[in-house]
Amino acid sequence: MDVYLVDGTYELFRHYYALPSARDAGGHEIAAVRGVLASVLGMIKGGATHIAVATDHVIESFRNGLWPGYKTSAGIEPALLAQFPLLEEVLTAAGVVVWPMVDLEADDALAAGAVAAARDARVEHAIICTPDKDLAQCVRGSRIVQLNRRTRVTLDEAGVVAKFGVSPESIPDYLGLVGDAADGYPGLPGWGAKSSAAVLAKFHHLESIPKDCREWRVNAANASALAGTLCREWDRALLFRNLATLRTDLELFDDVEQLRWQGPTPGFDRLAARLDAAHTETRRPVTRGSSSAAESPIRKPPKRRSPALKARSKE
Repeated sequence: MDVYLVDGTYELFRHYYALPSARDAGGHEIAAVRGVLASVLGMIKGGATHIAVATDHVIESFRNGLWPGYKTSAGIEPALLAQFPLLEEVLTAAGVVVWPMVDLEADDALAAGAVAAARDARVEHAIICTPDKDLAQCVRGSRIVQLNRRTRVTLDEAGVVAKFGVSPESIPDYLGLVGDAADGYPGLPGWGAKSSAAVLAKFHHLESIPKDCREWRVNAANASALAGTLCREWDRALLFRNLATLRTDLELFDDVEQLRWQGPTPGFDRLAARLDAAHTETRRPVTRGSSSAAESPIRKPPKRRSPALKARSKE
């Protein structure tokens, strides 16, 4: 079987900026929820049998206490932020397993879910559906892979190395050096993607990097300056790596069969009717890099089916 673990936060954001506005009878913006629900049900219709969606029920997490610049809900459009609870309610009613995260992040749940699923010999592939680069640390061979559903690109372990220049186990160290603007931490001055990849491809982890750059023997420009920065900013490098390291010790399910889609709950029809009745209007232009998904009304979930899914990139 294949297990699909979907980044609900990313999906809500991309549909919010891709779709025209849709408001329910109470005037609440719900277009993004409609889009995500239609997309997830499309996965099930395409053959996905085991699926879970992780969301950031609260954007802030324990990482905000470690680094003051870490991402927060500040600046997120209220009409987008308000759709998180509704998305969780609608997906649950549709019979989809939802993991709403509060102290930890959705990315932590995706990582923990993938590790747990891969322990089960019945699972052929654990497929993490998100483009977030921190999830690349979870990729293992071709068993745990990362799928960008927008671009339809799947990264196995060789794909991670080709993209970042380092193996999955080095991704937290890599992000500790280069930073992650999306998550709000800067990395170390001068340590760009190429120099970080060159050094970590050889030494793998921060602790293994020699303090004397003459021992590096890698193709890294201004190696002496980089070594000096790493020594001066050592504590920050470790902090940023800690921010990038996903927690996988969550107990999200006891058996992978708990992720099998069993059909909608009795309350789904009421929520689906609310979404279907929404008034659509032109709102925001599609931004560069956002999904080109077109709006479609919410349909009833597909009939229960469990064929083996052959094309993992199919939405």
